[in-house]
Amino acid sequence: MNEPGKIAVLDIGKTNAKVVVLDFATGQEIAERRMPNRVLSDPPYPHYDTEALWTFVLEALTNFAQQPGFDAISITTHGAAAVLLDDTGNLALPALDYEHQYPEEIQKAYAALRPPFSETFSPPLSGGLNVGAQLHYQKTVFPEDFARVRTILTYPQYWAWRLTGVAANEVTSLGCHTDLWRPREGAYSSLVDALGIRNFMAPVRSAFDALGPVLPEIAERIGLMKPVQVYCGIHDSNASLLPHLIGREPPFAVVSTGTWVVSFAAGGDLDHLDPERDTLANVDAYGRAVPSSRFMGGREFELLTAELGEFPLEAALAAMPAVIEKGVMLLPNIAAGSGPFPGHERQWINDRGTSTDERWTAACLYLALMTETCLHLIGAKGPVLVEGPFASNAAYLRTLASLLGREVIALPGSTGTSQGAALLAGMPSVEAKKFARFEGRIHHLTDYKESWRRHISFPGHRKPG
Repeated sequence: MNEPGKIAVLDIGKTNAKVVVLDFATGQEIAERRMPNRVLSDPPYPHYDTEALWTFVLEALTNFAQQPGFDAISITTHGAAAVLLDDTGNLALPALDYEHQYPEEIQKAYAALRPPFSETFSPPLSGGLNVGAQLHYQKTVFPEDFARVRTILTYPQYWAWRLTGVAANEVTSLGCHTDLWRPREGAYSSLVDALGIRNFMAPVRSAFDALGPVLPEIAERIGLMKPVQVYCGIHDSNASLLPHLIGREPPFAVVSTGTWVVSFAAGGDLDHLDPERDTLANVDAYGRAVPSSRFMGGREFELLTAELGEFPLEAALAAMPAVIEKGVMLLPNIAAGSGPFPGHERQWINDRGTSTDERWTAACLYLALMTETCLHLIGAKGPVLVEGPFASNAAYLRTLASLLGREVIALPGSTGTSQGAALLAGMPSVEAKKFARFEGRIHHLTDYKESWRRHISFPGHRKPG
C-alpha cells in the first residue's frame, strides 16, 4: 500500500477509551476524542459497554474523516479480555469485566484445571485477569449461552473484526497472562483443549497484518471516500514496548504506566520468574517472550488522589528529606489482587501529624519502591524508560533512579500506546523529542528502603530481598 499520511488509532484502556489521529511523518497526535470506559453492572455479570464504545468509535471516526482525515486504522486495547461470538456474529455472552470475582467453588475448579507456570509463564491472578479463568467461568455458569459460541477473539481483534468482518487473534493479547499460550513455543497451551475451545479460536495473525479495508457499509456511515486498511492490533502494554524494540539495543527496561504499571525487561530471560509475586512472561509484537512484572499503580494513584486531593508535585520534592528522616511510609497494597506483595494490606507508618504534602511524598516513595521491586524480580538491566502519567512525576522518577543506581529516562506526554499501535501501520519509529534523564542519589534512601521492606511480610513468602 502507499504510505499513509495519517493513522487513526482506537486506544481502549481499562479506565478511558480514545480515538486519536497521528501524523505519519512526525508521530505526533493531531486530533483526539476520549470517553470513560464504563463497566455495566447489569446481568449476567459486570461487563464492558461494547455498544457505547462502538458508537463512540464510529462518531470519532466520522468526525476525523472530515478533518484531519486518516488513511489507515490501527487498534490497541487493555488485556485480560476476550469476546465470544455466536454464529450470527453477535455476542454469545457480554464481554466480561476482568475485575469480577468468581464464587470460591469456581475458583477452586479452575485452579485444578489451569496449566503449570512452567508451561504458560502466566501466574494465577485474581478475578478474570487470567482469560482462561473467564472462559471457564462463562462455560461453567452459563452453559446454554456458551454452547452458542462459535468464535473467540482477543480484545483488540474484536474491534478489528467489527470494522472489517475478519476474525483474528494475536500473540500479544494471547500471551498476556491468559493461561492460553505457551510463550517459549509460540503455540496454544493445553488449557485450550481442556476447555474444548480450540475450534473456536480465531486464526492467529501478526499484529502488523492488514486484515482488510473497512466494511463498505461502515465506510459509508463514516464518510470514507477511499478504502482504508485496518491493522490487526496489539495489547496496550506491548504497544508501549514496541517503539523501543525497534529503536534500542537490549538490555533495557520499559515501565509503562497507566491503570497498571507494567515493567518489561528487554533482553531478559524467563528462568527466575516467581509466579506468586506477579511476575510473568508477556509476548512482544514479534512473538518473543519478555519477562514482565506489574502492580496496579495507576489505580492506586487514583485512590490516593480521592483520599488526599490533587498531587502537589513541587511540594513533594521539597518534603522528601523530612519524610525520609521521619520514616513516614505507605506499605502495600492500596489496590488488592496484584503486585509483588500479595495478601498484604495497606498501612501508613509514622504518619501521625503529617501534612498532605508529606503523605503524597511518602506515596511517591511507595510507588517508586514498588516499581524498583518489580524491576528487580524480572532481572531488569540497563537504562529504564518510563512512559505514561508517572513520567511527569519528578519525585517518583528521582526516587526510582536513586533506588536503581542507574539512569531513568522519562518520556512524558502520551502513554505511548497510540504511537506503538501506529507503528503496526508502517509509521516509522520517531524518537521522543521531549525526555528527561534522572540519576544521582537521595540521601538516606537506602536506609528508608530497608526499613520499608522490614515492615512488609505476607503469608507463605520470605521477606523481600
